[in-house]
Order: sequence, then C-alpha cells, then structure tokens
Amino acid sequence: MQDCMRVKGLRKNFKGFSLEDVSFRVPRGCVVGFIGENGAGKSTTIKSILGLVNADAGEIEVFGKRMREIGREEKNRIGTVLGETCLPENLNLKDLDGIMKYIFTNWDSEKYFQCADRFCLPLDKKIKDFSRGMRQKVSLAVALSHKAELLILDEPTAGLDPVARDEIIDLLYDFMQDEAHSILISSHILSDLEKLCDYILFIHDGRIIFEEEKDMLTEKYGVLKCTEERLRELDPKSVVGFHRGEFGVSALVKLDLVPRSFVTEKAGIEDIMLYFIRGERI
Repeated sequence: MQDCMRVKGLRKNFKGFSLEDVSFRVPRGCVVGFIGENGAGKSTTIKSILGLVNADAGEIEVFGKRMREIGREEKNRIGTVLGETCLPENLNLKDLDGIMKYIFTNWDSEKYFQCADRFCLPLDKKIKDFSRGMRQKVSLAVALSHKAELLILDEPTAGLDPVARDEIIDLLYDFMQDEAHSILISSHILSDLEKLCDYILFIHDGRIIFEEEKDMLTEKYGVLKCTEERLRELDPKSVVGFHRGEFGVSALVKLDLVPRSFVTEKAGIEDIMLYFIRGERI
C-alpha cells in the first residue's frame, strides 16, 4: 500500500522533554489515530511535520516528496486543524471566504458555505465572538474546502458536545469516501477514534510505542481479571501491565501468550493506552 505520508527518525529536544526517533506512516486511503497522554509528544510531532517547530533530526515525506521540497501545489493538498485555532478574529465567515480564495489555489466557496451551514455557523458574526467549539468547526470547514488529500488534525473535536462531534466524524467519513484521501488525527476522545480509524499510533514520553491496525489490536490484547497469585502463573512477557483492586487484579495481556484456561475480556483502545502507561509490571 502506497504511503501518503512517512515520518522517519524525527527528533526534537526541549528542556525536560524530547521526541526520540519518532517514525510512522500514514497509508493512502487510511485514517491513522494518534493517541497518548497530555505531554506525550503528539502536538510537537504534528507541528514538526508542518514546519511550525524546527526538528533537530528526521525526514518527513508527503506525497512521495520531502516536506521541505514540496511547493505550493502540494501544500494546498494538505488540510490542517490545530488545537489552538489561528483564525483572523476580526473577520466573519464571508470575509474569510474572500481571503481563502487568494491563499488556496483550489478553494471551493460552495463547499465552504455548505460546511458552515451544516455546522450552523453564522456568516455575519465575527470569529472573535465564536466559542472555542465554533472556531474548531470553522477551522475544519476551511480544511475541507480546498480539495485537500491529506488532513492533519490535532484535537479537532476538542470543546465540542457529542452531537457536534458526531457531525465532524460524519464529515470525515464523507471525506474518506475518496480512496486517495488520508487522515492523521490526534484526539483524547478515544471513542471517536474507534469509530473512524484504520490504524492506531501510540506515543508515550516522546517515543512511539506502536502503530498497528485498529482491528488487530483487539485481536492481540485482552483484559484478564483474576487474583494476583493466578496472574503470576503467566509468562511475564504475556502481561503488558496490571492494576490492583479490592477484589484482585486486572491486567492487559497478549492473547497469543495466555493459555485458554484464562478467561479474558475484549480490550478497547482506552484500556490498551491506560495499561501501557499506568499499569504495574510483573
């Protein structure tokens, strides 16, 4: 499968935090969900990809070209929504449409106003008077209105109620009906990612823990509930992490290393993330 984006050996050092050898791929026609706790490195990675942070090392390729070598045409094929919106606050949506026509060579006013109508955004109200959630909707409307093939989204549903989040997920589903389209999306709302994503990319403390197909994760991991004594009968390699409770322990385990005599439950993305980060090790 051809890759829409490829990141290799990305490094960035800050005082007290470092991205270390971050490598992953976004296959064409797929949605990659980027997960990790606050401060794990998701936003730094995304900003490094977009050139908003100068990486110390690493290579980024988009559409088969190095990011630093792509021109205006390729940049127009990338749509972005960042956690902090950078919209001109003294403009309304009609004014914004007029400006975007000069920024993007493939700007589609009809699509833009369709998105604004779908999100129930007022056209004559200044952006500075919008709520945070409304600003997120404007940013997504812009990202979807210049014929982008790759969307890079950093917490696009932050600050939105469940109904508005569903509206955005539906729009992203529509976007992905074109097999040439791809999405890299970070979010703390893991239920949204479970609905949308083909792959899950997990970062912790500046390092990639894994990038795997979402469906394979649920086949690979399970949650086991038992006594601590029973847990210690297992091969330590089979236990990712465990939590002690009042009535025993619960553990994230690798199903292929656990005997069938142990009864497990299905593990969700949130379970996997929490046990990797906070679970005790045998």
